[in-house]
Formats: sequence, structure tokens, C-alpha cells
Amino acid sequence: MLTVTDNARTAVDNLAQQAGVPEEGGLRIAQSADQPGNFELALVPAPQPSDQLVDEQGQAHVFVDSSAATALATLQLDAEPSTEGPGFVLTPQQD
Repeated sequence: MLTVTDNARTAVDNLAQQAGVPEEGGLRIAQSADQPGNFELALVPAPQPSDQLVDEQGQAHVFVDSSAATALATLQLDAEPSTEGPGFVLTPQQD
């Protein structure tokens, strides 16, 4: 299952708070409809019924679309700070 680093969790919490995302909402990761093999990240007010909850330790949650879960199973979500806001990256999980 996708894991979430502390950096990513903090970034998701900050973005969700700034955007006014409700308590049950968070960051949703889904496969891109336009570009197969790529993923889209979006702040959502609530998960879709088939989404998997992969992180609920922060104030905001991280959800994965069920069709993307297998492709993300061995990856971790991290965040890198930048002047435009955090940049999210998917990297192999650390053992």
C-alpha cells in the first residue's frame, strides 16, 4: 500500500487547511484519464466510495483511487518544498 512521509503529510495538512477542505476530505490520487501511467492529485472534500484510505494520521487524509492502488502499492508519497508550494513526488518505499 502507498505510504506517506511526514513531509507529505504536513504539506497535505497545510494545503487542505488553506483551501478550507472539510475534516473528512484530503488529497486524492488517481490515474490520469488523459495520460496513462501518470497520476493526478487533487484536494477533495470527501473520498469517492471506492477510494482506499492510505493515510489518516494527519489532519487531512490521503486517498487513492482503487484503479491506481496496485500501481502505487510499492511507492511512497513525499513532498519537496518550493517557492510555488510543495511539490509531491512518488518514490520507491524505503525498507
